[in-house]
Amino acid sequence: MVRLTENRGFTLIEIIVALAILAILISLAYVPLMNLVDKYRLEKAVGEVRAALNTGRAKAILDGFNYRVRFAANRCVIEKYDEDAKAWIIEAAAGFEGAVVEANNNPVFTPEGTVANLATIRVANRRGGYKMTLAITGRIKTVRLPA
Repeated sequence: MVRLTENRGFTLIEIIVALAILAILISLAYVPLMNLVDKYRLEKAVGEVRAALNTGRAKAILDGFNYRVRFAANRCVIEKYDEDAKAWIIEAAAGFEGAVVEANNNPVFTPEGTVANLATIRVANRRGGYKMTLAITGRIKTVRLPA
């Protein structure tokens, strides 16, 4: 009587080969995925800059005080001007991960909705960049910069 053995499970060599193939596939997909991450971080930073500018303008109109949006390399701050203290008081702040923001000026929004200091803002990272210009009326124009 011949007894047949059943093959149950995988051998150690089969598991190692499968893991090696998996590691190769993951390493091939890593670079394209990182490019997507940079793209979405750039888009998010542009959206946050636009939101900060719109928020500063809306607060100035609704509250009746001057509001300033101040930019640093990786964050922006919305500040309200306190007439009594003669100083800018921080109202809100937002940080940017994976993008650098540069501005030639810190726009000040008046209670009439206009801008006292016009600004050109550049948002960039490894994936590319955007140039945002702020008109005296508070209109924001966004242009994609050539890569």
